[in-house]
Amino acid sequence: MSNRQRRTFTKEFKQQMIDLYNSGKPRVDIIREYDLTPSAFDKWLHQAKQSGSFKETDNLTPAEKELIALRKRNQQLEMENDILKQATLIFGRKDK
Repeated sequence: MSNRQRRTFTKEFKQQMIDLYNSGKPRVDIIREYDLTPSAFDKWLHQAKQSGSFKETDNLTPAEKELIALRKRNQQLEMENDILKQATLIFGRKDK
């Protein structure tokens, strides 16, 4: 199995592929003609049906969005906790 170099496609190209499929062109022909991977094409189809957008952030489930927000909040709280620990050490030394 040879390693393929990762390619990027514009949203216009992706939309053209979806439009071809929706106009009746067989999936196999599109994949073969444009040298696409089946998984990439299927992902584009799913994204187009789900939200109409090819951006990953637009296609997140509510649970995934909540998880991202919770991780961000957790990181913020950990930083605040570290700052408070350092402040406690600094002010604790002055009292002695």
